[in-house]
Amino acid sequence: MPLRYRLTLGLLIALLGTPSWAAKKVDLDYHVQFEPDTGQAQVRLTLADGSAVRSLDFDLGAPGSYSDFKADGQWQLSPDAQHSRGVWHPGSGPSSLTYRVRLSHAFKNGSFDTDITPKWALFRGEQLVPPASLDQQDGTELVSRLEFELPKGWKSVETAWPRIGKNRFRIDDVSRLFDRPTGWMLAGTLGSRRTTLGETEVTVAAPQGQGMRRMDVLTLLTFVWPQVQAVFPRNPPKLLIVGAGSPMWKGASADRHSIYLSSAMPMVSESGTSPLLREVVQLFSGLNAEAGHAWLSEGLNEYYAIDLMRRAGGMSDERYQTLQHKLNAAGKSVTRLRGPQTSPAIVARAVTLLQALDREIRVHTHSKRSLDDVSQALMRMDTVNTASFIQLSESVLGGASDVLDTPLLR
Repeated sequence: MPLRYRLTLGLLIALLGTPSWAAKKVDLDYHVQFEPDTGQAQVRLTLADGSAVRSLDFDLGAPGSYSDFKADGQWQLSPDAQHSRGVWHPGSGPSSLTYRVRLSHAFKNGSFDTDITPKWALFRGEQLVPPASLDQQDGTELVSRLEFELPKGWKSVETAWPRIGKNRFRIDDVSRLFDRPTGWMLAGTLGSRRTTLGETEVTVAAPQGQGMRRMDVLTLLTFVWPQVQAVFPRNPPKLLIVGAGSPMWKGASADRHSIYLSSAMPMVSESGTSPLLREVVQLFSGLNAEAGHAWLSEGLNEYYAIDLMRRAGGMSDERYQTLQHKLNAAGKSVTRLRGPQTSPAIVARAVTLLQALDREIRVHTHSKRSLDDVSQALMRMDTVNTASFIQLSESVLGGASDVLDTPLLR
C-alpha cells in the first residue's frame, strides 16, 4: 500500500476511533452453579484481561439479593437500607468476581415469580448479573458467554440466547455496552417441544410433571404466526416459552425473546382473549410506553391478542360481538386512560377506543389504511406516549380524528 494511503487510513482511524473490526476483543465469561439447598446460585464473572475494564458499577437493588462477594482487584460495597451498589475494579490479567444470588422470590400471597427447587430452577437472566455501568478501555470489545453447571440429575438448561455448547450460550445485545444475561431461563429435568415458525426457532419448555401443555402452545402459535408477522414484521432468531404450575405465579409475562406462561392458564380464556398472544404481541411490537402512558402499550397488546385471533379464523363474528359487549361493560366507568397505573377496566376501555379508531381510519381511507399502520410506526420508536400516538394516527388518517378528540386522552 502506498505511503500516502497508509497515512490517510491512520488519520481516519485516529479521527473516528478504533473500528469494530480493529477493536481488542476480551472474553467475559459468566459461570453459574445452582445451589438448590440454599435457594441460590453462585455466579462467577471472569475477564480474560482485567486491565481492559476500569470499573463495573453494579446496581444491587434491595439488600439480600446478592451476597458473599469475592473479587480479584478491588471491590467496594455500598450497602443501603433501600438500595445497594457495588463497584468492581478488576485486577490485571485474568480477573474474577464471585458472588451468590437468591433465585427464589415470593409474592405476599405465597406464589413465586421465580424459584429454585431440588429438581429445577425457573428465573430471569437479569437476576444472575445485576445491571451495571461499564467503564472500559478505549478500543476494547467484550465478548460475553454464559455457562451453567447443573446439579446432579438435572438434564438441561434453556435460554433465548444462541446456544454454543451443551450448557453454553453467547450473550450479544447490540442495545447495551455491557452484555449480560436477560430473559426467562429454565434448568433442570425438563420436557421440551420445538418447531420453526418463519425464521424463528420456537421452544416450549417446562419441568416434567408441571402440567404444561406444550403442544397446545405450539399449535396456537403456528395457527396465528402469519397474522402476527403481517402486523409486526420481526424475525427473532429464537423464542422461548417456559412455564410451571403451583406454587409459581398464575400469570404470563414477556421478557426479551422469552415468555413465562403459567401451566394453569388457558391458551384462550372463556372470554375469548389469549394471555399467550398478549405476551407475543408485547414481544413483537416492542412498545415501551413512557410513565403515565401504559394504557397505550397494554391496550394495543390486548387489542391485537383479540384481533389477530379473529383474523386467523379462531374467533367467529358472533363470539367477537359477545366479547365486544363485555369490553364495553367492563370499561364504561373509565373517564381517563392516562395515569400512573392501569387496571382491567382501563385496558378494556383502551381496546374499545382502539377498535373505534381502526374503523375510523378504514372508513376515511377506503380500507387502504388501518390501525396496523399506526402500530408499525409506533414500533419503530424508542418510547411512545399519547401525543405521539395521536400525531401518528392523524397522519395515517389524513386529518383530525373524532375518535381521539375525547376527555379519555386528556
